[in-house]
Amino acid sequence: MSAIVRACGGNGAGGHGDTGRTAPLPERSPPVPDAPTPDIAPEPVFRSDVTVELVKASASDANVLFAARVSTLGEQSLDELDKDPARSKGLINYLMRDRHGSPWEHTSMTFLISAPIFVFREFHRHRAGWSYNEASARYREMEPVFYVPGADRNLVQVGKAGHYRFEPSTVEQHQLVDNVMMDAYRHAYGAYQRMLAAGVAREVARSVLPVGLFSSCYATCNARSLMHFLGLRTTHPAAKVPSSPQREIAMVAELMEAEWARLMPLTYAAFNANGRVAP
Repeated sequence: MSAIVRACGGNGAGGHGDTGRTAPLPERSPPVPDAPTPDIAPEPVFRSDVTVELVKASASDANVLFAARVSTLGEQSLDELDKDPARSKGLINYLMRDRHGSPWEHTSMTFLISAPIFVFREFHRHRAGWSYNEASARYREMEPVFYVPGADRNLVQVGKAGHYRFEPSTVEQHQLVDNVMMDAYRHAYGAYQRMLAAGVAREVARSVLPVGLFSSCYATCNARSLMHFLGLRTTHPAAKVPSSPQREIAMVAELMEAEWARLMPLTYAAFNANGRVAP
């Protein structure tokens, strides 16, 4: 173990002017032995997918209609709950086209997402209309599940920052990424386990864990905030404003979009017909 060198200020070796004497060196601490490695260390799991589960929802096209019609019908707008929303798809399209967005805030969807930590660091940039609760590495021991790109993930970046594209990589490049990532993950998780076995607090030991580690998070949003998220975090031919999200967060967004499309088909159709711009 390397010794820690401390620098001291002053005029001379001892810090008290040139006395012709050297200050005594501090006594060296004995080396700290390596912490024991657990007898049975869990074998890391490597994944190239993400998962999204719709846990609960109060989201339908009817929610949008009764909220929108209160401005002209007052309490009678509640009658919309018993009507077929398809009869009012023109109103939904009008609200989307002219960006009257508040009626979509009267919806709620909660998703359970399993993805690498670096995805959540991007995800949490979305704040308006979102609530998050993520697994805590302070309070629980993290499982050795790590992300490695799938064979269909383009790895070669071409162009300058803010204006670049990704192109297919060679088999050798993919193999290199797999080998380097897996080695780094095993080393980092082994260091994490050594510290835990020595009694080091989880909140300290977690410092060595990489952002490719999988975490779990509940994310709750309304349809308006979800549309804004999808407009930025997906690539779609119908998008009026092109976006270039990182592939891994786009994978999460696409799964969320599929669940939402099932819940609110009229809203989803209007969103795509109007350039996928959130109202």
